[in-house]
Amino acid sequence: MKPFVHLHSHTEYSLLDGISRIDDLVKRAVELEQPAIAVTDHGNMYAAIKFYKAAKAAGLKPIIGCEVYVTAGSRFDKPEGRSRERLKHLVLLAETMEGYRNLVKIVSKASTEGFHFRPRADHELLANYAKGIIALSACIQGEIPQYILQDNMEGAKRSIEWYIETYGKDNFFLEIQNHGLPEEAKAQEELIKLSKEYGLGIVASNDFHYVLKEDADAQDIKVCISTGRRRAEVDRLKFPNDEFYLKSGDEMAQLFSHIPGAIENTLKIADRCNVEFNFDEHHLPHFDVPEGETSKTYLRKVCKREIPRLYGETSEELQKRLDYELDVIGTMGFEDYFLIVWDYVRYAREHDILVGPGRGSAAGSVVAYLLGITGLDPLKYDLLFERFLNPERVSMPDIDIDFCYEKRGQAIEYVTRKYGQARVSQIITFGTEAARAVIRDVGRVLDLPLAEVNRIAKMIPNELGITLDKALQGKELKALYEADPNVKELFDFGKKLEGIARNSSTHAAGVVISADPLDDHVPVQNANDEGFVTQYDKDNIEELGLLKMDFLGLRTLTVMGDALKLIKANRGIDLDLDAIPLDDKAACDILTKGDTSGVFQLESEGITKLVMDLKPEHFEDLIPLVALYRPGPLGSGMVADFIDRRHGKKEVTYLHPILEPILKDTFGVILYQEQVMQIASAMGGFSLGQADLMRRAMGKKKESVLKAQRESFIQGSINNGIEESIANEVFDLLVYFAGYGFNKSHSAAYAYIAYQTAYLKAHYFPEFMAATMTSFMQNMQKLTYYINACKKHNVKVLGPDINYSERSFAVQGDAIRFGLGGIKNVGDNAIDRLITERNEHGLYTDIVDFCKRVDNKVVNKRLLESLIRCGAMDGFKENRNQLLHMYESAQAVGAKEQKDAAMGTMSLFGDIEASVDFIPVPNVEDLSEDDKLKDEKEYTGFYITGHPLQGYAKELEGLFELGALVENPEQYDGQTITFGGLIENKTDRMTRRNEVMSILRIEDYSGAANVVAFPKVFSQSQQFLAIDMIVKVKGRVDADEKGVQIIADRITPLKVNYGQAKQVAIHIYSQYDTPENSEALKRVLTSTAGSVPTSLYLHRQRKRINLPPNMCFDPSDESIRAIESILGEGSVEVQ
Repeated sequence: MKPFVHLHSHTEYSLLDGISRIDDLVKRAVELEQPAIAVTDHGNMYAAIKFYKAAKAAGLKPIIGCEVYVTAGSRFDKPEGRSRERLKHLVLLAETMEGYRNLVKIVSKASTEGFHFRPRADHELLANYAKGIIALSACIQGEIPQYILQDNMEGAKRSIEWYIETYGKDNFFLEIQNHGLPEEAKAQEELIKLSKEYGLGIVASNDFHYVLKEDADAQDIKVCISTGRRRAEVDRLKFPNDEFYLKSGDEMAQLFSHIPGAIENTLKIADRCNVEFNFDEHHLPHFDVPEGETSKTYLRKVCKREIPRLYGETSEELQKRLDYELDVIGTMGFEDYFLIVWDYVRYAREHDILVGPGRGSAAGSVVAYLLGITGLDPLKYDLLFERFLNPERVSMPDIDIDFCYEKRGQAIEYVTRKYGQARVSQIITFGTEAARAVIRDVGRVLDLPLAEVNRIAKMIPNELGITLDKALQGKELKALYEADPNVKELFDFGKKLEGIARNSSTHAAGVVISADPLDDHVPVQNANDEGFVTQYDKDNIEELGLLKMDFLGLRTLTVMGDALKLIKANRGIDLDLDAIPLDDKAACDILTKGDTSGVFQLESEGITKLVMDLKPEHFEDLIPLVALYRPGPLGSGMVADFIDRRHGKKEVTYLHPILEPILKDTFGVILYQEQVMQIASAMGGFSLGQADLMRRAMGKKKESVLKAQRESFIQGSINNGIEESIANEVFDLLVYFAGYGFNKSHSAAYAYIAYQTAYLKAHYFPEFMAATMTSFMQNMQKLTYYINACKKHNVKVLGPDINYSERSFAVQGDAIRFGLGGIKNVGDNAIDRLITERNEHGLYTDIVDFCKRVDNKVVNKRLLESLIRCGAMDGFKENRNQLLHMYESAQAVGAKEQKDAAMGTMSLFGDIEASVDFIPVPNVEDLSEDDKLKDEKEYTGFYITGHPLQGYAKELEGLFELGALVENPEQYDGQTITFGGLIENKTDRMTRRNEVMSILRIEDYSGAANVVAFPKVFSQSQQFLAIDMIVKVKGRVDADEKGVQIIADRITPLKVNYGQAKQVAIHIYSQYDTPENSEALKRVLTSTAGSVPTSLYLHRQRKRINLPPNMCFDPSDESIRAIESILGEGSVEVQ
């Protein structure tokens, strides 16, 4: 094989058009005996570290590069208008570590200062950071080839001279390509001449975007997905042929046989490029400590200062643990890290930003507890420090902090101010093509029918880690794949694109803080909102020794903070949630009853059932819950076993007495990773650090490592006087549970929040629910769910009222009052003015008083109409209709008086112009109840004073409740349900066959759902399908990860007025068309004689028979039920 190195290539991280997976391109280069390979993605360096590590592991030399976009003008100029400038391409390769740093600077500045549709570098930027970089003139989109193709040889020469001046002759090469395109041939001919004229090296490349030739079609599909086009479209972005793959040295040598130097130069350049990363370095920022202190002394001082508050006095156990932890932290050099976290958590607490009790393994550290970073005492709950920081494995500690989600940004702003914008950044994350999504994407590109693609996508199990290959092991899908060529093509393309990067976005929580400007180490780009985001993901950031922290926004903390404020305002109680009793009966009772709406982590149907089975009596009983409610334990029978042991239905046994103290709290079941570590330590004599390494090895299931660990464990156990057979049995058990084991520190911290929310709900229900509802003010489905939860507790949710409502949901006596922020057309400014005026000068007495007192800049006609129609002025003596006739005059009076007052007119003439306090009240009747309800719904999203379904309790009894589809609709997928509700919206559409179908939004008391009535059902039910009609629907649930809809089989009125029936149709469907059923029907009809004309529809014969008068009958619930018991549900139609 002829030696050759690809210096111009694109991975899947060229998000528009690349599909080469890093592992595949590395493997292929090794197969082709190529000594090195470069990655040069379009405008970014996303893949650099992943690629570097993969290449090194395979014994291949990695070359870090980027194909940058170059603008002819300044990168700071942003051309106006729609037409984008034609950017030129340039390939840059890092020759040295200085070159890598310069490349990072170029890519960062192009992606921030220069970004305009794409990252843009300019000549100034290239010149400033040219050292240590080798530049290639790129493909035919490069600056020099573009001049050649425009026959502008002067321009080409000027350009070459600039690049020689910038990079020097040895570091600038002219790049030639040959994919069989005429433009390439023209450019190549001239580039070879120019190389001789200027004494420049020439280099061959293949600009590959996929690894194998047969991947060309899949790459074309990827381009269509990225650009939102279909494959069949003509005028779209498309590569000219299938030559853009990772070619062998022989293939390249053949293409460039006339200029062998172009091949040799690739090897020479590869030889010169030597970038080596040091993954053992840390770049932690320094924390400024008071004078005379070091980070080490100050950290100890802060910890000691907090002991009296949290522990009272220093016990020997505490002193020992504190010294040990500080020693490990010091040895690893992480004192600054802990002080940085302590500092911003302290800032948050001082600025009324609620902070969670910790998450992840950090809750196992006494130092973290003393610093207020976590809220649980690790000594009390037996949480291990080594699970967090292992002295035997130096790795960056990982402290994730939950903040109130509304104020999380303030904590990030504080850190940015303190350490400087250039040193703080958010972190990138990449969306990938998951199994179901890739099938939908490819299906759209191939123009397959949407319904068919959705049906196939839903056959892929919606579970974690599912792949198309795993899904194709399913019988039904496999048969379809083998039988239908369209499905085969869909999956074959899907498999080639599954899991590749689709887009980049900002990681929900990650923040990186560096000692130096970040772009000394990693490339950055603009974040979607403000600030920067790194181009390397969180794993690569940590590997480079940068400090990554997770600032998470937790909605529950916001709810708890709001609830505490309401409790203070309403009851005058300053509740300290960290001082509540941990065995509160009322809190445990609501959980045991399954009353979990609003309780953190325990709301879903499955975990609610688990809590009820567990019957908690203490906060600690909740710790196992978070660990148990996961697919592994649920599927293994472990959960049932745990509950039986807890309630004494199964005997608690231990394989050896030494295990009892470790497993006592979990009734002999190994549930936590910490227990795996403690057993390895107690039985096998491992240090806790070694035990943590063993636990990690077990999780990865590496046979060779496990074998060595087993030998050490058994030897240690024998030394401790334990039989080999028992040691073996225990080790097997540990391996089994290591797969399921959960981090106890995380479990405990989250169980603590769950318990606190249960306590608030049990003792301060109105305040807790008002806070919960405020946090979901924009989510109608969730709000409906919580309003229903209030009804079950007999707590009224009162409508909005300008005299009593606050901006958010508030508590009034024992009731919850709707917030003004939930009303359509009522802006924040108006709410602030209205509440401030009311607080300062008392309640509003009537509409004129309101218009005079509240600033007329915010009191416009739309605002007044909204407040009247939603019922917020029902407290005045006039009815809504009267107020609707009065508000324009009231607004004019208020505006005039405020204007006069501002000009001083009133005082000038004394009281000659008496102020108008009275507007005549028109003598009009109030709006109908129906109209009031419609208005309430339109302006707040809810029915407040009643509900259109309130007269239908009997008809709704026993029917499915739509609210059940909110939490986990997929569990109902495919089931047939019958429910009743009100049509709140209706959209008709024409099908391809020019038939009418309808999409209905139907709601009941508990929730709402979209219902699809295809043409057949639509034509049968057309007369009932109007907005505000109340109907009964029988249909099939169609749910997947994207949402839920119901495909209607039958739609009828929920309540039929039998007294007005004009005709009855009895349907005899083929499966019920038997002589026995005909006899039975005859008996029913003769015994219930009546006068309404009745017809039989015989579906098998497609015949209609009008029955004689003696067999006609008067419909009633009883008579219809009698016939349906013979001919099936829906066989009687009353018209």
